[in-house]
Amino acid sequence: MIAIMPNAIAQIFRTGRVQSFEPGQSVFRSGDPVRMMYLVTGGQIALVRHTRAGTPLMLARVGPGGVLAEASAYSAVYHCDGTARGRSQLRMLPVARFLDHVHGATGPARAWAAQLARALQAARMQSEIRSLNTVAERLDAWLSDNEALPPRGQIQDLAHSLGVTREALYRELARRRG
Repeated sequence: MIAIMPNAIAQIFRTGRVQSFEPGQSVFRSGDPVRMMYLVTGGQIALVRHTRAGTPLMLARVGPGGVLAEASAYSAVYHCDGTARGRSQLRMLPVARFLDHVHGATGPARAWAAQLARALQAARMQSEIRSLNTVAERLDAWLSDNEALPPRGQIQDLAHSLGVTREALYRELARRRG
């Protein structure tokens, strides 16, 4: 059944318009009205919320097969910024049509519920990781949920996800290697 779920979600977007985004280009900004739902078909989109002090909080990095800002389907406005991290391609569908597809058929409804559940699980894991005291504990927890460290150029993103400085993460990685 799990193999069918992503296909059911992709089927919802099959008639959606395709749009490409360049690195750093905004898909939507916090406070924008929710008019579209987006399926990432290539590249990666970062979902970032800024605190009142201006500190960016990385909520998620959404890659191919992922739906951006899932909860926005039930909101009037976006609560975060969606920005392309590299060349990215999205398939977009008006939110009303998306909801008609989800609520009108059992397969897509189940797939959508499963995707929302996975997003909730990931958010809970992120919260738990950030509650740990040491860089080593946070890294161990992250590694228990991921197969390997990200490529060299993305270690900085991992540090941000863990809620630690880049330097502290590099020190911990060096300690583990040596």
